[in-house]
Amino acid sequence: MKLIAGVDEVGRGSLIGPVYAAAVILNKSIDKKLLKDSKSLSKNQRDKLFNYIKKNSIWAIGQASIKEIEKINILYASLLAMKRAIIKLKKKPTLVLVDGNKLPNLENYNLKYVIKGDLKIPSISASSIIAKVSRDRFITTLSKKFKKYGWDTNSGYGTKKHLNAIKKFGITKYHRKTFSPISNLK
Repeated sequence: MKLIAGVDEVGRGSLIGPVYAAAVILNKSIDKKLLKDSKSLSKNQRDKLFNYIKKNSIWAIGQASIKEIEKINILYASLLAMKRAIIKLKKKPTLVLVDGNKLPNLENYNLKYVIKGDLKIPSISASSIIAKVSRDRFITTLSKKFKKYGWDTNSGYGTKKHLNAIKKFGITKYHRKTFSPISNLK
């Protein structure tokens, strides 16, 4: 039986926290028409699909830490998070379809990238939902300690409110110090 995994990451452009990736192998019974790129769904739709996908697939999450992002850069950290997600799957996929135009360094796996795969391939759409909801929940938990930055609404991205909060309150240990404009503030 051919097992196809979709892989996507989330949080590359955020100014805070780890980058997340998910790998998903869909069960045949899942309704693929429901699966769309996470960015095109409301928070409520993503949350419902998150639970549906988890119940109807084999899935895993990988992360790369802030330290790893700062050491190897965000692109390679994203690929590392993807690699970790793929390796954590309970079954080894026959084929791994990765959103984007780069592949993680992973031997003994059949990997293929798909540009805009989150719009075209249901398993990649599912992985984008799993990764986004997982990371958003982590950031929402963090935001309770750092209310002034508005992370519960901006997920750590460089919104006006977040940038103004950085200027007023400084950077936290969760900020990516190599990212502009934070790198200019050190």
